[in-house]
Amino acid sequence: MTTNQKMITLPITGMTCANCVATVERNIKKVNGVQSVVVNLTTERATVEFDPAAAGLDDLINRVERSGYGIASGEVDFAIRRMSDDRDAIRLERALTSLEGVLESQVVFASGRARVKYIPTLISSMDLRNAIRTAGFDAVELGGEAEDAEALARQQEVSEQRRLLMIGLVFTIPLFLLSMGRDLGILGNWSMASWVNWLMLALATPVQFYVGGQYYVSAFKAIRNGAANMDVLVALGSSAAYFYSLPVTFGWLGGHVYFETAAVIITLIKLGKFLEARARGSTSEAIKKLMGLRAKTATVIRNGNELEIPVDDVLVGDIVLVRPGGKIPVDGVVLDGRSTVDEAMLTGESMPIEKKTGDMVIGATINRLGLIRFEATRVGRETALAQIIRLVEDAQASKAPIQRLADRISAIFVPVVIGIATITFLVWLFLVPIAVNSDISPFTRALIHMVAVLVIACPCAMGLATPTAVMVGTGKGAELGILIKNSEALERAGRLTTVVLDKTGTITRGQPAVTDVLVYGFPEGESGLIRLAASVEKGSEHPLGEAIVAEATRRELVLSTPEGFTAFAGQGVSAVVDGDSILIGNSRLMKENELEISGVLADVERLQGEAKTVMLVAVNGTLRGLIAVADTLKDGSAEAVAMLKALGLQVVMITGDNHQTAQSIARQVGVDSVLAEVLPGQKAAEVRRLQEDHAVVAMVGDGINDAPALAQSDVGMAIGTGTDIAMASAPVVLMSGDLRGVPRAIRLSRRTLRTIKQNLFWAFFYNVILIPAAAIGWMNPMLAAAAMAFSSVFVVTNSLRLKRLQFRE
Repeated sequence: MTTNQKMITLPITGMTCANCVATVERNIKKVNGVQSVVVNLTTERATVEFDPAAAGLDDLINRVERSGYGIASGEVDFAIRRMSDDRDAIRLERALTSLEGVLESQVVFASGRARVKYIPTLISSMDLRNAIRTAGFDAVELGGEAEDAEALARQQEVSEQRRLLMIGLVFTIPLFLLSMGRDLGILGNWSMASWVNWLMLALATPVQFYVGGQYYVSAFKAIRNGAANMDVLVALGSSAAYFYSLPVTFGWLGGHVYFETAAVIITLIKLGKFLEARARGSTSEAIKKLMGLRAKTATVIRNGNELEIPVDDVLVGDIVLVRPGGKIPVDGVVLDGRSTVDEAMLTGESMPIEKKTGDMVIGATINRLGLIRFEATRVGRETALAQIIRLVEDAQASKAPIQRLADRISAIFVPVVIGIATITFLVWLFLVPIAVNSDISPFTRALIHMVAVLVIACPCAMGLATPTAVMVGTGKGAELGILIKNSEALERAGRLTTVVLDKTGTITRGQPAVTDVLVYGFPEGESGLIRLAASVEKGSEHPLGEAIVAEATRRELVLSTPEGFTAFAGQGVSAVVDGDSILIGNSRLMKENELEISGVLADVERLQGEAKTVMLVAVNGTLRGLIAVADTLKDGSAEAVAMLKALGLQVVMITGDNHQTAQSIARQVGVDSVLAEVLPGQKAAEVRRLQEDHAVVAMVGDGINDAPALAQSDVGMAIGTGTDIAMASAPVVLMSGDLRGVPRAIRLSRRTLRTIKQNLFWAFFYNVILIPAAAIGWMNPMLAAAAMAFSSVFVVTNSLRLKRLQFRE
């Protein structure tokens, strides 16, 4: 996106099938200045990139509404304080109306109230409150806890579908029973009277024009815009049965009436759409769960007083207090206190993480043990949770490459079906002879088969096949601490053949740690040796020295203050500790100080062969032990590699270390091959070389130093800590540092891709088999309507199965 381009997301209402998606996309593209449009049927959102100098928000909304669809909006009321007169109300109203995403605003000075109608994907009630505060007033949101305005608009839509369905059932069930009873001869001679046809007309008309009214409106708008959607097929099919029955009722024609056919078609399709809407609501449960994690209030310390305030009112720099069992409201840095924090809901990390002064805490996580005070560093839309929600929403709104075929077919689907229905009518009318004793005319027979073709065709299943699976898959990933930023990455990850793992920080911890302590005749044992060495090194900034000090801290050893500290460049250090002369360094330093080390050379060589750095420790001129330091493996690294190999993937480790060190790590984790002594700038070239050998490559790294290699790979996976999600350049972010997230992400992608293929197969198979079946007379219109109604429900339900899959094992 160029600097003069802008991207916004609009929540669309009224879309029912893939043709609706194509209609909305095509109409928005007609707006001058629009560069690209992506409309997603499952999320019911349109992502628009446009030039704000050439087009405005009003232009986009007007075009959507002109094409026959709507924009979901929210409405919020505020009690306004500090308004002095009516001029303040006018000024505030202008300030609110000028905000992007605000459709209407009304501020009344007399009542001290403000009512704002807004688009929830562009602006939130918190933004409105901040704008009111910026204008110099205070605002209290009325009606209690802020609602998810977009979700509320969707729920109202589902409620309206339910209401219409119930009305349809009230009229259709008695109509259907009356018609079937008369046809089967079980109601007696009275049912053959002409007034019964008028009763059927009375029952069918509310269903046709009230319950089915939206199909006529939508069909008219679609045709006006040069398109044809599913509603055109429903309107044509049901109208053919209804309007054919009118002259029969009026006595102008002989034969049967088909009012029950028209009513059943509309009611069954309304039932299917209602069930589909409910199921589609379930696909977004992951987002709802993430939103539900957010704390409602926070305890802050201002002017020495503890105040409980809404979380939206927390400011950067506020001192926040969290007691044991409390929810951390925003992101921040611990000022004092120690505790363990449960971050499982965001990172997928099952074990609570210890937090102390200086550590980062993430909003929406649970403080388990101690009381902590921290400084708020990220609030509102900048918190890790808000970033996660935004990334998951963006991924769910994106289109996977595999969806393009379905989109191309959907664009021509309805005109083709109308053509097939017309041919069906003509063939049955003129070419297929009718039985001598048949009780229906050739015209009626041809009409019935045409109606069956019109109502059985279902473009909805094709439109929902990919986005519903992507929505559930990305939501499932978020629950596991796997953030997939777009559906293209989700699809590609399902086709991987090779995984390249960066060593430092990915397979290993990225910081040296003491791995071995060997003692030779030292009476104070391992801890005594570590205490002396750490006392010497505690003033050192060398990574090896820091590793020894960290080990002493872990063992809770009390260190002494060294005297006469001396550093020998590239060899070691010496100092006097508690009256003892301590020398720490490599073999060369020991030999220069004429110390006998021949008896320990075998241990030194063995440890060095394991890619460890060995430091010899001498006390008062006598060698007393060895301390080995290495970049240790992360917990689960070897298990992660085994899981990847079990998935049939080739696992490659890439590192700048020498071959001996690299091979040692490779043996410990079990990778298939090693690329050693590779400089950071050369990693991308190595990934490219693998791709040239026809491998589909995932690169796993820290997301910063490995950025070029992550970008070069087919799927880049960044291992993070859950705080700088948006900063990582990779399309897949593993919130925790656990490498086992990589095979989980790949398994999730494979399952999602398999579900998409199942959905597409069903959608195509359904139409390819059943449209011809209806054309040759094997399906009556009511059965066809039932099949059509439940085809899209099947696709959505199949996608929802992903929610039940387990990926941790």
